[in-house]
Amino acid sequence: MEQEFDLDLFGTTSGPPAQPPGPRRVSPSAPLAVRMRPATLDEVLGQDHLLGPGAPLRRLVEGAAPASILLYGPPGTGKTTLATLVSSAIGRRFVALSALSAGVKEVRGVIDDARRRLTHSGESTVLFIDEVHRFSRTQQDALLGAVEDRIVLLVAATTENPFFSVVSPLLSRSIVLQLHPLGDEDVRALVRRAVADERGLAGAVTLEAEAEDHVVRLAGGDARRALTALEAAADSATATRGGVIDLATVEATLDKAAVRYDRSGDQHYDVMSAFIKSIRGSDVDAALHYLARMVEAGEDPRFIARRLIVHATEDVGMADPTALPAAVAAAQAVQLIGMPEGRLALAQVTVHLATAPKSNAVITAIDSALADVRAGAAGTVPPHLRDGHYAGAKELGNATGYRYPHDAPEGVLRQQYPPDALRGRDYYNPTQRGAERPLADRVPKLRRVVRGD
Repeated sequence: MEQEFDLDLFGTTSGPPAQPPGPRRVSPSAPLAVRMRPATLDEVLGQDHLLGPGAPLRRLVEGAAPASILLYGPPGTGKTTLATLVSSAIGRRFVALSALSAGVKEVRGVIDDARRRLTHSGESTVLFIDEVHRFSRTQQDALLGAVEDRIVLLVAATTENPFFSVVSPLLSRSIVLQLHPLGDEDVRALVRRAVADERGLAGAVTLEAEAEDHVVRLAGGDARRALTALEAAADSATATRGGVIDLATVEATLDKAAVRYDRSGDQHYDVMSAFIKSIRGSDVDAALHYLARMVEAGEDPRFIARRLIVHATEDVGMADPTALPAAVAAAQAVQLIGMPEGRLALAQVTVHLATAPKSNAVITAIDSALADVRAGAAGTVPPHLRDGHYAGAKELGNATGYRYPHDAPEGVLRQQYPPDALRGRDYYNPTQRGAERPLADRVPKLRRVVRGD
């Protein structure tokens, strides 16, 4: 869907506006989040790294050479607002497309129109594409020529890491600017502004301190979410509580905090990485926090279970030999009973692994052995260890001279097991932690007997 905005809202087409544009004309019946959308850059909260003196967006607005930009950040951080403000400040025609509804045909139509305007009247166009990560490769490729030749100045917004979701040629032609979730004090300032501002609630309600704290907490750094919660609470308070928004009013309208998580982008990998590293670091509380974030966001519980199985062998290993069976059992439980009950099995094994003694001796051992094999250090299997269960094996010398360990009093005897090239090579080195501690004494003794050292 294409949307062309009235230029008197965003500046003229002949050059930058002589002064910052005034408040946009918005219907009084529009949602509070729309009415409170910043009308100038100075009203934008929480993005000082982009808008401070000398920062990228500030320089662009103040007349630096125009460049296409990709605004990357979570919902409610001001991506659409900044796009419109940039267009207003640099005085260009502003056209918006939604990646949810626009196709290649619509993209090319906007570009063709922008080319005609640029050729015939010198009018430049800012093309804003929201949710650009939802464009297919073909749709993104359709933008390349126009961006390269500056037929349009592209301002694209995405909630997903563009290095995962945007094609490389478009990335190389754009500046990626990351927006951060608003800090609590920024959200608080926005809420107070909305209560007092004529564009907002115009002082018609009173927001109690506990209620304000709850709105800020629930927002999770999302300005839109904060204003939506405030508006819902204000409607309820106006109807039933004489315009006083107390904690009970907010709790009744919105009782769930925002979850910052996407199941296919960087949050998916970042939260899982933090989860595993918290288990590895034996911080059981942090591990449960990250588990809760994944569960609440709807992450596939089988994915979580698989990672726990890997962790049980990679980071706990023989320091607690029960870790792997516990992780496998949790995976089977999730498969059998599903969610939400499966969260209990995931939580149990998370606690088990986080509190278990840790050893990476198993992964170190197998990786060292693999490195030797890949380097060609293999050699032939010693004759006495070869298979002797076929006719002619003895004539080849196979299985001759093999000594059966159970015939020895201790069940261990001297015998060569590795190929000649690997005699004396140690791979497994037990730690002194957990159930591996006895092995730290036993393994060297076994080696001395087996090798005859």
